[in-house]
Amino acid sequence: MLKIQVGHSYFLRYDRKQWERGKPYPPLATIQIAALLRQMGHAISLFDAMLAEGAEDYTASLQAAAPDVVVFYEDNFNFLTKMCLGVMRDAACRMIGEARARGVRIIVAGSDASDQPEAFLAAGAHAVLIGEGIAALIELIGRLECNRDIDHASWIAGIPGIATQVTEKTQMTRIGAVPPDPRLTLRPAWDLLDIERYRAMWQERHGYFSLNMAASRGCPFRCNWCAKPIWGNHYNQRSARDMAAEMTYLKQTFQPDHIWMADDIFGFHVDWVTEFAEHLESSHGSVPFTIQTRADLISERMADALKQAGCAETWIGAESGSQRVLDAMNKGTQVPELIAARERLGSRGIRVGFFIQLGYQGEQLNDLIATRELVTQAAPDDIGVSVSYPLPGTKFYEQVKAQLGRKTHWDDSDDLAMMFRGAYDSEFYRLVRDLLHEQVTLRQAQPEETAEHYSQACAALDTRWSALIASESIHRTEHATSPLATTRHAAAAQNC
Repeated sequence: MLKIQVGHSYFLRYDRKQWERGKPYPPLATIQIAALLRQMGHAISLFDAMLAEGAEDYTASLQAAAPDVVVFYEDNFNFLTKMCLGVMRDAACRMIGEARARGVRIIVAGSDASDQPEAFLAAGAHAVLIGEGIAALIELIGRLECNRDIDHASWIAGIPGIATQVTEKTQMTRIGAVPPDPRLTLRPAWDLLDIERYRAMWQERHGYFSLNMAASRGCPFRCNWCAKPIWGNHYNQRSARDMAAEMTYLKQTFQPDHIWMADDIFGFHVDWVTEFAEHLESSHGSVPFTIQTRADLISERMADALKQAGCAETWIGAESGSQRVLDAMNKGTQVPELIAARERLGSRGIRVGFFIQLGYQGEQLNDLIATRELVTQAAPDDIGVSVSYPLPGTKFYEQVKAQLGRKTHWDDSDDLAMMFRGAYDSEFYRLVRDLLHEQVTLRQAQPEETAEHYSQACAALDTRWSALIASESIHRTEHATSPLATTRHAAAAQNC
């Protein structure tokens, strides 16, 4: 039996926007790995960075755990780890250095480590898992259990899917994206978390308590900007019965008021969602939950099944109101599907949020205005707006990597800086983001406003849109084309 400390490096305090947002979720993939290693017979401790004060907290945790092995396994279900925020990489490297100084064997896994293993090896990691890395992790731990003094060369010899450093050079064997490992089916090690710290922050900031779950790993769709370093386009779904059993367990054990489903695509098959709803009804285990999904999956049957299961909110990857941009992204959805999905879900009392992406390669002013028109027509309950982020390993990254300068990572999730040469500068996209958010906020406030006040507010917002459009030339780059038909499109988007 080995003493293994499992941890991750996503410190909520290091991301100002997310700290202010105040919606911390436990690191699902990290505690899944903890459960797997514990089932293998090892003594497991956890360093949960999420609500820690900072990387300095790791020193005491490492000292108390006194592990034989440290496994930094980043949470593959947290989309911010896929973005490889620079401040989190710095924290990971600092903790790796501390563990290395104590003579501990260090294994690292995550999207950033899979894409750029050299940075983590330079910090002191002995082995970086490429992709999900379950098979490699099990083999590395097994060899250490048999011989704790095994030399490094023998320890890593012949194991595919890892990167390591040999004579100051990185040695790596990539095996390509593989399906989610079937051995990772255990219930996460929820008992290792300080759940009450999570509850306290949620209650203080929002007046309710939310936890997270995941019904699947991976995504079968092929959007060319979406990160695939862990599972590629493979998709593995848990059984509806098992998922319902875990929700029932969380409800009975921790009494959450809400569940965030961390799947890239939740449900996928309507029959699965229907079965999930039936199991929840029989166990009285349903908790209101939020999902991420695609517009083209929201049939009338799917909307009914989600309602039956207890879905309270859906977030749809709308990305753009321009069909030209959606096609360039290889998104596979049509603008009318976005509007239809919003109507179907809304008619059943399910809130709808749209993820919006600005600045994609080739996007022009008319495309941005089409996105404004989509938000106006579909009237989502909320939106999340970002600019296109070139993630290593994606087709989009390959298309723009020659344009990338020194800045290859956002510092935090509010950075919103263009890292390639889009049609406009970063400031222009930030202004568009702000106006889109105000448009949604104003629409949500409409029932509480008098008709006169609402009309005045809409007129004021339209004036600000017109002013921004009129000033677009000062934000334009050499990649922008002449804004044809701007007046026609702008007029079509009036009345909020």
